[in-house]
Amino acid sequence: MALNEYARKRDFKKTSEPKPKVKKSSAQPLRFCVQKHRASHLHYDFRIELDGVMKSWAVPKGPSLNPKDKRLAMMVEDHPIDYMTFEGEIPKGEYGAGKVIVWDIGVYSSAESADRDVSRKKLEAGLFKGDLKLVLMGHKLKGAFALVKIKNKKDDRDNAWLLIKEKDQFAKAIDITKKNASVLSRKKL
Repeated sequence: MALNEYARKRDFKKTSEPKPKVKKSSAQPLRFCVQKHRASHLHYDFRIELDGVMKSWAVPKGPSLNPKDKRLAMMVEDHPIDYMTFEGEIPKGEYGAGKVIVWDIGVYSSAESADRDVSRKKLEAGLFKGDLKLVLMGHKLKGAFALVKIKNKKDDRDNAWLLIKEKDQFAKAIDITKKNASVLSRKKL
């Protein structure tokens, strides 16, 4: 998906959301964020930096640290890198109207390599295949996760995925969403 879909859905004269801009790759580690978003329904937006944009999934129940949980993650339009630290209120009448906080933020890599360039290539291939293996190092989410595309022949929607915590030393049978404050501002919704 491109940023033109992101731009089409927003009126930047009304919303303080970042304007669409693809950023060139840097030597910094790849970054991710999870935003808690109280729109028409409370959900979490899981975003990973890849190819100068934030690849994004809406996760209705939020991420889990329990490998037994398979969380639905609906892929949505790409967002600009600057969206990673966006907190605020999207005005009523605008797409996604409601409050947004940065619930978690950190760096990530592919499960196969911590090297940024190798990781990026592995992640691009995984995205294309519908099977991403990630290692997250955030404030709340740590360790190995998988994003797996659901293949459903009855439904021609192509955006349904599952977000799954892999078994590792960070796996726990706790509800991590109970930690509900922003990691940037300490605000809660």
